[in-house]
Amino acid sequence: MINLDDVFNDNLPEDHRSGVVAVVGRPNVGKSTLINRIIGQKIAIVSPKPQTTRKRQLGIYTSEQGQILFIDTPGLHAPQHRLGEYMVKAAETAFRDSDVILLLLDVSEKPEAGDRHLAETVARLRGDTPVVVALNKIDLLNDHNRAANIAAHTALIPHDAEFLISAQEGTGVDDLFTYIVDKMPTGPRYYPSDQTSDMNMRFIAAEVVREKIMLNTDKEIPYSVAVEIDGFSEKENVNAISATIYVERDTQKGIIIGKGGEMIKRIGSQARADLEDMLDGKVFLELHVKVLKNWRSDEQLMKRLGYRLKDED
Repeated sequence: MINLDDVFNDNLPEDHRSGVVAVVGRPNVGKSTLINRIIGQKIAIVSPKPQTTRKRQLGIYTSEQGQILFIDTPGLHAPQHRLGEYMVKAAETAFRDSDVILLLLDVSEKPEAGDRHLAETVARLRGDTPVVVALNKIDLLNDHNRAANIAAHTALIPHDAEFLISAQEGTGVDDLFTYIVDKMPTGPRYYPSDQTSDMNMRFIAAEVVREKIMLNTDKEIPYSVAVEIDGFSEKENVNAISATIYVERDTQKGIIIGKGGEMIKRIGSQARADLEDMLDGKVFLELHVKVLKNWRSDEQLMKRLGYRLKDED
């Protein structure tokens, strides 16, 4: 019988490091952008809208020196419905599994009540876990607000280190990453060296479709949408994917479909292009839109759509 530990850990250096980093921040602070940059490819969806990430997603970075598991947590915020409560609990649960908490803050703006609530939450739940503060969006700072904004954010929570970064442009990310690697304990690899996420392609395909909806719609639409993959198969060198887009009201369904089907065609075309890059092959993508009234406030419907914490199973 093959021992997977031997397969993953053959000929590793004695000082090989491995560990878990919980990436925590308010909605739209840039967590997914930062993890995608570190991993070197897209494993989490990105949009300019808050609350893009809904589930904990694992980004896996592997080199000869170490393997680091980045947990991309949903943004901590004041929940308005059951889905919001789920997202906050998922973020808080990540703290228990981490060797380092990476607190990402938007330094381009002065701290608000939400930032203070986030810092208080991290301080309350961190235990002995080191906290690294990453002040993101430094490219948006100017000489007038730079010193004051930096000082205000770094004063929010006691921390082990702080870094000025731009996840979008890459500024300061290498220094931050080097520090994180040094903080990891020595240990084995837990995943194959070519694996970059713990999510399967069905989940990733659903997230890609949801990302395109978020990028092409506004107001309440992006937050009222769930995507479920109905079928995923490969036939004659073509990946055939069918998905259902769920919304909460009939008016939202009309917006997603668009006049003459224009919107659903645009969403499908953009999603297909991304999936073909990820799968390195042709993709046939079929999308349907259905109404599932008030699903974000219905715990049973949320579980049906996959929003369930592991410790609730």
